[in-house]
Amino acid sequence: MTLEQRVRVGAHEIAVRQDGAPDGEPLLLLMGLGLQLIAWPQGLVDRWVAAGFRVILLDHRDIGRSSPLDHLPTPPLAWAGLRQALGRPLPSPYTLADLADDAVGVLDALGVPQAQVLGISMGGMVAQHLAWRHPGRVRALHLWMTSSGARHLPLPAPRLRWMILRRPRHRDQALAHITALYQALAGPAYPTPVDVIRARVEASAERAWRPQAHVRQMMAIAHDGDRSRWLRELPQRCSAPISIVHGSADPLLPLPHGQHLANLLPAARLTVIEGWGHDLPAALWPRLAATVPRA
Repeated sequence: MTLEQRVRVGAHEIAVRQDGAPDGEPLLLLMGLGLQLIAWPQGLVDRWVAAGFRVILLDHRDIGRSSPLDHLPTPPLAWAGLRQALGRPLPSPYTLADLADDAVGVLDALGVPQAQVLGISMGGMVAQHLAWRHPGRVRALHLWMTSSGARHLPLPAPRLRWMILRRPRHRDQALAHITALYQALAGPAYPTPVDVIRARVEASAERAWRPQAHVRQMMAIAHDGDRSRWLRELPQRCSAPISIVHGSADPLLPLPHGQHLANLLPAARLTVIEGWGHDLPAALWPRLAATVPRA
């Protein structure tokens, strides 16, 4: 069964989709920067459904079919980068903690007291906040290709930094640019055909086109900074088992990001996949799905 709806969470409406039987074990999926719930490949979701999960996907506020927040300021990225480099406070229209609270609000609206929580990239950062702020709602925590935000960790590859900061003016140019960016995120062992990437990008743009929200989410990540201090204390606050999955060839958040998380969370299970980048290629769906067992 697949059900898509919008639920009220505070001042916002959050778009939610549920796949699987209503009595399945809840698995909450949190997507990364600027990406909608449809960025989770259906083939991967279907594997969890077949394993008995009730999969819950959402569009973060300001993204996809959730409430748009275009009335909020969108500071120039160059200005934000300069402030960050100088160590100055970086204002943000909303925070990653706000997105974590939204996700818990979705669970409340659906009547789900506890779920396994899986976050990817920025979604993994949101998942960290969710486990810290609402530890009783987390049955297990899964952190894929994400980071603690520590400043000593390696930056993205130079070409990727340029691509992320570039803002094409026209929609057609933007779609071509996003397609090229997603190609660059793939690891050498698991490339995705360009026509598959292009189709996903076009489907996302057709569903909702919010390029300005991408910038606001980048501001939220920069504003959040280093979570290391309280991540060290997370196991004492949240008793749920934790798994970390990272690719050896991740060009956006290189492998030391995942290793640093594992050092902060020594009880966590770290899985390193050789040749994997920063995407969800079909060849890895069986292996990735298996890292999330039923509780």
